[in-house]
Amino acid sequence: MIQELNDAQREAVEHDGGPLLVLAGAGSGKTRVLTARVAHLIEHRNVPPGRIMAVTFTNRAASEMRRRVTNILGCEPAGLWMGTFHSVSARLLRREAHRIGFTPQFTIYDEDDRLSLIRRLLKDGGYSPKAYRPAAIQYVVSQAKNRLVSPSELREQAEDDVQRVAAEIYDVMGRVLREANAMDFDDLLLHPLTLFRDYPDRLTRYQAHFQSVLVDEFQDTNRAQYLLVKQIAEKNRDICVVGDDDQSIYGWRGAEVRNMYDFQRDFSDAQLVRLEENYRSTSVILDTANEVISENMNRLGKTLFTSRVGGDLVVVTATADEGDEAEWVLSEIVENVTKRFCEYKDFAILYRTNAQSRPFEDVFRRNVIPYQVVGSVSFYARREIRDLVAYLRLVVNPADDQAFIRAVQSPRRGVGKTSLAFVGRMSVAWNRSFFSTASVADRMPELQPRARSVLLDFVRMIERLREESREASAATLLESIIEVTDYENYLAEEGLDGADRIENVRALLDGAAEWSEEEDPEDPSSPTERYLTAAALTTSADHAEGDPEGVTLMTAHMAKGLEWPVVFMTGMEDGLFPLSRSMETQEGGEEERRLAYVGITRAQDRLYLSWARARRRSGQLMPGMPSRFLDALPPGLIEERRTSSVFGDFAKAAASVPVGWDALSTVNDENESQDSPRYVRGERVRHRKFGSGQIVDVSGKGRHLKVVVSFDEDEVGPRTLLAAYAGLERDWESA
Repeated sequence: MIQELNDAQREAVEHDGGPLLVLAGAGSGKTRVLTARVAHLIEHRNVPPGRIMAVTFTNRAASEMRRRVTNILGCEPAGLWMGTFHSVSARLLRREAHRIGFTPQFTIYDEDDRLSLIRRLLKDGGYSPKAYRPAAIQYVVSQAKNRLVSPSELREQAEDDVQRVAAEIYDVMGRVLREANAMDFDDLLLHPLTLFRDYPDRLTRYQAHFQSVLVDEFQDTNRAQYLLVKQIAEKNRDICVVGDDDQSIYGWRGAEVRNMYDFQRDFSDAQLVRLEENYRSTSVILDTANEVISENMNRLGKTLFTSRVGGDLVVVTATADEGDEAEWVLSEIVENVTKRFCEYKDFAILYRTNAQSRPFEDVFRRNVIPYQVVGSVSFYARREIRDLVAYLRLVVNPADDQAFIRAVQSPRRGVGKTSLAFVGRMSVAWNRSFFSTASVADRMPELQPRARSVLLDFVRMIERLREESREASAATLLESIIEVTDYENYLAEEGLDGADRIENVRALLDGAAEWSEEEDPEDPSSPTERYLTAAALTTSADHAEGDPEGVTLMTAHMAKGLEWPVVFMTGMEDGLFPLSRSMETQEGGEEERRLAYVGITRAQDRLYLSWARARRRSGQLMPGMPSRFLDALPPGLIEERRTSSVFGDFAKAAASVPVGWDALSTVNDENESQDSPRYVRGERVRHRKFGSGQIVDVSGKGRHLKVVVSFDEDEVGPRTLLAAYAGLERDWESA
């Protein structure tokens, strides 16, 4: 294993203790170093696996790290604390929950649960969800938690009404979550810090327990995450953090790239190792990436190099609009598959926002091209899955009000919003959970007789399931829930859509049956509780919709850590990539540039960049300008192209003439480009959607040039089009 590493990698793996900062460039073998170091600690320094903590950010990365360590060692490293920050924190908190006012059976609220809770608290507080959007409140509260800002501090810092209301909701939410024996994602990181503050002996215990701490993707840690690993590692000081400041792209969710600088301050004796040899990309792609990121000011500094000298030029293409862009990407993929013998799974299409996947999905479906979309909707976010998981959560933790509210209404059983609201008011008045309040529904004459009966039946059903859960596995318990609620017949009433949902329910059962987790003798939770923890910590990034052998579609954020032979970075327009709001600050602009760098460095062999002259946003066709990041591309390493739809005048005669960025930019009225489309009455044109037709009127000029086209197809008829964005071509065949 050691012999396969380069000198810098070997230095990081064999570092014999003390703080270590590994500055790992894209494609430099970061995961190999981390897993090799874990194996080295176990095999050569005789550190028991149970005394090693290794944390990363995604379930995918944690699974890959564990798989590699197992392969190196030849056996499962029993007891190893390896996982995401959230899963490792949850494991610690299951042991210590009683010290901070919870039971080990606490529920983990995901983003949707927290949003529903905030919506309920806004309503209870008399605030309009329209005036104070729950998503905005959630964002402010989450950011405050990540920065370790208390509700009172947030109230003092509030600059507007939204922040003041958020501070109030934040304060109330803490109490409500505790009463529900529940934590949200941010709490999983905050509560260990509270534990260590209030119980110094527990901090001392964990400091003594963990001989070595390793942190992956360190540039993406927020303040709470950094303090957690810093406190645990302060005694033994055997801490290895691996990261790349050039790939810090999560500032919007609390990540602080300054943690990399603070680490060197807090551990002043830390050794710095740079991994600069890239094993992924050609030198053309790598030089392009280096040029783009070099314009950022705040960097620790490194320059990647590779032995893969040369390679295909980076293709930069101007397209007419998002539909034209999707058609162009399709044509390039088909050409690569037929001429270079690539497979569809060799291609990735990256974009800045999830909404940009639609035109690619449309064109792939029309042309029967296999594809998968990563990060669209998590499997566990689907309605039917959330219904059944709510039952599991309520069985395990009857204090979980959010689970009660969902489960009691699915399937519909005669408890309407009015009855449920009354139960909620009584639960507040009696200081009891919804479930506990519903158990005495016979003492509430204000409820309709049917509602009282249904609530009591529901409570009895959950109690029976609770008895069964003491011996049953998660899969067996799910089967019982589906049977006693007649849930599949409930879904079957929805027709074809219901049939798809039933398949998802069966997939849930299959997953629960296959699910397993290493036993932890100090973890008092049951297998079902541990299953719920795993389900709650599953994100949309862990789920892909479609054909795994097909083209991959995902945002640039989700692509970090992945690689493909061929990568298309699409939507490279100012205002979209980079996003307009991000460019309002230097920090935001530099993070957008780092995101572009991440996208570029996903490519192994070929890289395509594209931008659209016009794009529909919020239902309106908006003009597009090439991204400022394209200005940094080294001229000798790129091949500039345009689709024939960009300028109808040059579709035939000048298709191969190089066009600079200025010529391809949106035309203004005062200084029309020579490439501005020109049309005359009577000429024949072709539109990719409406077909062939004849121009019957022309008005305006520049970007406001309009043409009226009488199309040959009767059902299309005459259409008024903006020539700059219509993608019209000369119809030479019909002329």
